[in-house]
Amino acid sequence: MPRNIQVEKASVPPIEKQPLEIVERKGVGHPDTLLDAIVEETGRNLCRYYKSQFGRIFHMNVDKGALAGGRARVEFGGGEMLEPIYICVVGRATTEVLDKDGTITYVPYGKIALDSIKHTLKDTLRNLDPLQHVLMDYRIKSGSADLTTVFDGAGEAIPRANDTSFGVGFAPLSETEQIVFQTEKLLNSDKFKRKHPEVGEDIKVMGLRTDNKIQLTVAAAIIAKYTQDKDHYAGVITDIKNATIDQAVKLTDREVLAEINTADRPRENLFYLTITGTSAEMGDDAGVGRGNRGNGLITPCRPMSLEATAGKNPVNHSGKLYNVLAQRAAERIIKEEAGVSEAYVKILSRIGHPLDQPLVASAELVVADGASWKSVRDNVAAIVDAEIASVSTLQDLIIDGKIPLF
Repeated sequence: MPRNIQVEKASVPPIEKQPLEIVERKGVGHPDTLLDAIVEETGRNLCRYYKSQFGRIFHMNVDKGALAGGRARVEFGGGEMLEPIYICVVGRATTEVLDKDGTITYVPYGKIALDSIKHTLKDTLRNLDPLQHVLMDYRIKSGSADLTTVFDGAGEAIPRANDTSFGVGFAPLSETEQIVFQTEKLLNSDKFKRKHPEVGEDIKVMGLRTDNKIQLTVAAAIIAKYTQDKDHYAGVITDIKNATIDQAVKLTDREVLAEINTADRPRENLFYLTITGTSAEMGDDAGVGRGNRGNGLITPCRPMSLEATAGKNPVNHSGKLYNVLAQRAAERIIKEEAGVSEAYVKILSRIGHPLDQPLVASAELVVADGASWKSVRDNVAAIVDAEIASVSTLQDLIIDGKIPLF
């Protein structure tokens, strides 16, 4: 059946020619990103268990949850946790499986959730002990009959969408977007941490471009036990600022300014100090889907989906798969179609319909002067069509963690 694919010229000017741009990235230790990573790892581990024990993936969506910040006393040189961080994974899953002979096999979903929380935290935060600093919990129940029935059709050649939702992707990244993304990657890199162990993993980068000036605001959690006094702290902040600007100027010819930890009040002895490297220990809470979108950024000047990609099943949840598909399609358009300088892709599902038959797939393009519109339109439609046809190949890539989701 032919797919409903629409290709149009974009009605907005290219992002680099717009007068204002705002871009944000929440780093791996930010509470929102931590919670996304936890529910996604729980979902992946449930899928791995289903496949290893039963040869197939069953219905599950653990795309809800909560992180309630703890309480800490911190000072230069150290501190102590007074109340633990609370993390709870919430969702639906297949909790027991009935074999052909009538035997019921119970799925250890609670252990899977708790192990996923613990391992994600240990792999992300160097100075947090999950058993000492975190109260881990889960609220996972069996799924509703209607959604489970839709999922059970996943044995078909093409699974049926279990939600009416849409995905959005765009390419390429602007200079500001690249700078914001790469700044967090730099500050959370192993190389930077070896040189500056004082810098925690909770790094938030906000970028503002006005015409040809880019201003970066970085919030970096500083670890108290490695930071002895105000002068030491000030030196670390200067090093973060210099590293941020040194990298940014390699990515743009625009003027770049950076400010670090602007909420500090040195005269009042107020500094962004932490025990664990994340604001979750005292200053912040979190919810799934409040952080980065599928391309790792929050971009209010671009089309976005508010759908949380983390924790949803990778077999038939269109809210997850269509965000991945849209991003892959946009990137492929830029790579393969020389006449296109910007691509925006939106894909909308209809619950109960095959995933390779979306209600609509739309591509909006910024086209270079002189390019043949008919050729561009036909080539882009073929690219989008091919990406949608490949939807079933995404499952294993997502379960294996080979596709970034936030």
